[in-house]
Amino acid sequence: MPRPPKRFYVTTSIPYVNADPHLGFALELIEADVLARHRRLRGDQVRFQSGTDDNALKNVQAAERAGVPVQAFVDTHADAFEALSGVLNLSYDDFLRTSKDPRHRPGAERLWRACAAAGDLYRRHYEGMYCVGCERFYAPDELVDGLCPDHDTPPQPVSEENWFFRLSRYEEPLRQLLDSGRLRIEPKVRENEVRAFIENGLNDFSISRTVDRARGWGVPVPDDPSQVMYVWWDALGNYITSLDYGEGADAEGFDTWWRKSDRRVHVIGKDILRFHAIYWPAMLLSAGLPLPTEIFVHDFLTANGRKFSKSLGNVVDPGWLTEEFGVDAVRWWLAAKVPKVGDTDFTVQRLVDAANRDLAGGVGNLAQRVVSMVHRYRDGVVPEAVNDDEPATRLRAHATALPARIDRALAAFDLRAAALALLSLVAEANRYVEDTAPWVLAKADRSGDVDARRQLDVALSALVDTIRILAAELEPFVPELAARLAYQLQPLAPQGVLPPPEPVFPRLEVEPGEKIAPSSGLFVKVRTRA
Repeated sequence: MPRPPKRFYVTTSIPYVNADPHLGFALELIEADVLARHRRLRGDQVRFQSGTDDNALKNVQAAERAGVPVQAFVDTHADAFEALSGVLNLSYDDFLRTSKDPRHRPGAERLWRACAAAGDLYRRHYEGMYCVGCERFYAPDELVDGLCPDHDTPPQPVSEENWFFRLSRYEEPLRQLLDSGRLRIEPKVRENEVRAFIENGLNDFSISRTVDRARGWGVPVPDDPSQVMYVWWDALGNYITSLDYGEGADAEGFDTWWRKSDRRVHVIGKDILRFHAIYWPAMLLSAGLPLPTEIFVHDFLTANGRKFSKSLGNVVDPGWLTEEFGVDAVRWWLAAKVPKVGDTDFTVQRLVDAANRDLAGGVGNLAQRVVSMVHRYRDGVVPEAVNDDEPATRLRAHATALPARIDRALAAFDLRAAALALLSLVAEANRYVEDTAPWVLAKADRSGDVDARRQLDVALSALVDTIRILAAELEPFVPELAARLAYQLQPLAPQGVLPPPEPVFPRLEVEPGEKIAPSSGLFVKVRTRA
């Protein structure tokens, strides 16, 4: 008996919009999209959300350098992030811009007031070293030769009066959350990092900025016109402000997707772990609200060993990549070739090699062989299987076990392991083709060998059924390829004949020459070959 559907709410972080998006954020989008599509495939109720963090001081400074009004500057770059839905074939259910979505400010204010009512907000003078790139204060021992470890720039000295949140009050509750498993952080190395943060002691943190320093940009602090909310305070709130939390904790969206979701999953990068795994749960505890159930943390994409960074100028534009290679090649590399733990160096050649080996040479070659044989030996009609032999039974068992293997891998947030399960079925099916040699059986069938005819019917039926399962399970990873593959195996009315065999994924070729990404330093010329 099938289990009843569950509710699954998955979010990406919301990026600053001081520049256009790059491949590093595309990784996060694809990971979240695979999880969302997978749960929909299993029949769950799913909400997938992303958005943009518009209220950062770095956005203001970037607009000033460009000589453009802040809102106009933010809108232009936020449009580029929202357009990634089409560029990367994403299945968003919602996209929230913190500077202009009417749901956001009321929700941020309600969260502030809830924490104030709990006695967790107070005002005091503060002095420290502030990195605008990170939008955070650094202690002297956190700097590397006096520089921000992520941006290689000196933080700015800041002295002002701010509102603070009593994070120190939540050391033990946060520790208990991890010990009990109520808050799960994957991979384990990131949970250990959070535990180390807690064991070193948690200090109260500043949650507002003066209006003057923020240039008047941001969400105003309730009842204090001299301050705006610290960008991380209002940004973290987006996960619930989008659910109409501003209308009250009993709002339908909030009740459905936050309070009553079976899983509330944040997909984030390792550089913002502290904000999501310490600050955000503490804020929710203070406000008396449910917590995320899981935080999936990915490592970095790098170019020549350096993290993709807009400030370092080594980014790769995902739009250029999809124009040159197609969206499925980009999605496949990001989902299938980036490990759960460890930074991954991106090169064009690696992307092309993966697409050619796995999609064109693996999935595509298998599908074309099988459909061609059905047309050549059975006039395009898939035969019915009668009394499978042992090899066919093994292949079918491998295919029917695939969904469970993918379920286990994605439950552990291991997308690469899930992709390997898909490829293992492709390899098993190709071995089955070689072992059964349908072309030999067809020759014997034409000579009147009844047993050869039966064996050929069994083989073709088992292969078609296997590829149908493969097409369904590929959909979260490479939706366009999966759709073409499913079409190839769908009998056409009225005769029930399969469509003529067509390449479901073209082979890519790379030649030296054309620059593919304006600031990436990667020079390639790409063409497709059927």
